[in-house]
Amino acid sequence: MPADALLAAALFLATLGPGQVLSGPPWLLALQTALVAPLAWRRRAPMTVLGAIGLAAAVQWALDVQLPADAALLAALYTVAARRPWRHALSAALALQAGVLLAAARWAPPGQFPFTAAALSAMAAAALMTGLWTRTQGAYVTSLERDREHRARLAVAQERARMTRDMHDIVTHNLSVMVALADSATYVRHSAPDRAAAAMEHIAATGRQALQDMRRSLSTGRGRATSDEEGRDEMLQPAPGIAELGPLAQRMRAAGLATCVRVAGDTEAVPAAAQLTIYRLVQEALTNTLRHAPRARADVRVEVSSRRAEVEVTDVRDPAVPGDPWPLDAETRVAGPRSGPRGDGRGIAGMRERVAAYGGTLDAGPLTGGGWRVLAVLDLGAPR
Repeated sequence: MPADALLAAALFLATLGPGQVLSGPPWLLALQTALVAPLAWRRRAPMTVLGAIGLAAAVQWALDVQLPADAALLAALYTVAARRPWRHALSAALALQAGVLLAAARWAPPGQFPFTAAALSAMAAAALMTGLWTRTQGAYVTSLERDREHRARLAVAQERARMTRDMHDIVTHNLSVMVALADSATYVRHSAPDRAAAAMEHIAATGRQALQDMRRSLSTGRGRATSDEEGRDEMLQPAPGIAELGPLAQRMRAAGLATCVRVAGDTEAVPAAAQLTIYRLVQEALTNTLRHAPRARADVRVEVSSRRAEVEVTDVRDPAVPGDPWPLDAETRVAGPRSGPRGDGRGIAGMRERVAAYGGTLDAGPLTGGGWRVLAVLDLGAPR
């Protein structure tokens, strides 16, 4: 309102001199005020303000007095077009056009009625179109802001889902390895103390690795640097990729799962984000094998190129050794019956989400001759 009041005051002062209001009778000053003062409320009640100014203009026409303050009608029409629906703007424009014709009929010079009416109509049309354009631009800016807020919420949800997947993979994998190592240390603590001590060292190393991965994942989500030098060093370390599959296999072998890793192709051509996805896929598959078939043998095959990556994890089990099947969700197709306890399927669901981010496919299910296979194909050319 202060800005609109300032506009009304400026228009009032600008039209005092040309209209000879100060040198005329006192009621001219009152009429001048009635034409301009309502503009102070133009954005609060556009239609009411236009009606009030129009009523003052009608009194002016009846008194046969010309005042430059009639420009307030254009400002009021602009405000209606900019802030009210188009139906209101159309009715206001028609009412103002009627006033234009009446004013031209009374005050136009002899023989100049068409030109006067056309000039006044052009000014009214300009005010109307400018207001409509302003409203359109305002709606466009509002839609952009809403779209930005939607994208921000979507980015937060995606980041939260990413952190959930990472936490699931990190915690499940490292806890499974630590539990297997702890069981092994407990079993051989009397017969082979040196092996028990080595297992405990592996447990400590696995725990430190888990903490480091968790700090890296959480700090990436927060976007905040740590204050201590050790934390900064951890953040500067690259995320695990294909090169870390070897150490991962060593940890799995230390936990009791015979693991073999074969990598083919130019791994340097694979982006870091895709390498992290491949690492997490293999990690989750090996973790499930360790949990549900600890005495199996796991074979990992990774073939990569600049456009495509194929990851296959196969575990071969001894039929004489009982083992739980992998937990499956409702969307996973399985050939053959399943038995044993079932999990919530979150691991496979997480793998499917990671693969879907690269427009790939995931096939997880039991093998005909026994065992389990996970096959993931990633399209590295166009990540989504």
